Amino acid sequence: MKNTFDVVLLNGRPAAGKSEVIDFLKKTPLKERIEKFHIGEFIEIDDFIILWERFEDDDLHEQFGEPRTVSNTEFTYQGETLPGYTFKKKYFWNWLIRKLMDQYERILRDDPDFHEKKTLIIEFARGSEHGGWKEGYSYLSDRVLENGVVVYIDTTWEESLKKNEKRFNPDKPDSVLEHALENKKIEMMYKESDWKEFIAKDPEYLHITPKFHKDSTDKEFKVPYVEFDNNVNKTNDPKLLAPELERVMAKLWDIKNK
Repeated sequence: MKNTFDVVLLNGRPAAGKSEVIDFLKKTPLKERIEKFHIGEFIEIDDFIILWERFEDDDLHEQFGEPRTVSNTEFTYQGETLPGYTFKKKYFWNWLIRKLMDQYERILRDDPDFHEKKTLIIEFARGSEHGGWKEGYSYLSDRVLENGVVVYIDTTWEESLKKNEKRFNPDKPDSVLEHALENKKIEMMYKESDWKEFIAKDPEYLHITPKFHKDSTDKEFKVPYVEFDNNVNKTNDPKLLAPELERVMAKLWDIKNK
């Protein structure tokens, strides 16, 4: 019997610890990773990489005397105009998720037996300001909703802000592990979250109706989920991270295989 998940959606607020979990998994020997976490050889895809490239593309457009197409270089929050990239239109957050879905389809196109041995990890963060989790998940593909599970790295807004400040490296704003948002910007975009409201009716499954269901009819998918409690910053200490991750992945495996 196959002992690995096909697709793991790794979600949470910015700086919640998602990238640290992926880094830990990369350093875990394959046999141990499968036995303890049900993660095989894996590929991760992250919408931050696509997001940052769109910002850089617009910078290049300006250098050639052309208008920015999707992003601004400043944002307004509570009446104050501040520097920092933002998207001109909120739909672009959901566009990013569809780009991730396109990447997944190409992976399966090029390797139809991908999930015989491998796991896909999909990482992204969402806040209520740009649609929230309920909205974001509705743009996932049927294939992901049928085969995926969700690990939500749970941190308070205050903890997310603190970790965001701590990891910031101004010399690497494009780095997955070292990028950070300006305090006002992260407050505007991520302080409010619909996660707790979204999961309130079911402790084991997310109930998701996709926007692009292949049959063009409403269909609700039930996607297994768990919460990884990171409010004491377990993801920065492998001795704390490993047992908590093993616990939640075992729980998730049980839910998935009921």
